[in-house]
Amino acid sequence: MDTKIKKIQRDRRRKRIKAKVFGVADKPRLSVFRSNKHISAQLVDDSAGVTLAAATSKDMAGKGALVKAKAVGAKIAEQALAKKVATAVFDRGGYLYTGAVAAVADGAREAGLKF
Repeated sequence: MDTKIKKIQRDRRRKRIKAKVFGVADKPRLSVFRSNKHISAQLVDDSAGVTLAAATSKDMAGKGALVKAKAVGAKIAEQALAKKVATAVFDRGGYLYTGAVAAVADGAREAGLKF
């Protein structure tokens, strides 16, 4: 499939998801971005337009994308709990909920963040 078509389709999915998912101060949006090499996540308060916490796999040690993605989820949950945020809304960013995207969510759940 053509790369341009894939990007257009992902953007359409992302807009559909973003229309339904909204983060506020006590329940921010956990947004995930996945590239070919790395995965990153950030907690966003959409009402104030502020990023509360961020983590990326560039800083993580370990072998394999899934191990690093789970570590990203754990780190973002640790930062969220430090800011007294216990729950969040998961925004998969138009990506399928499998592989590294699901690993971020699993890592965050295991570290104590609720969705």
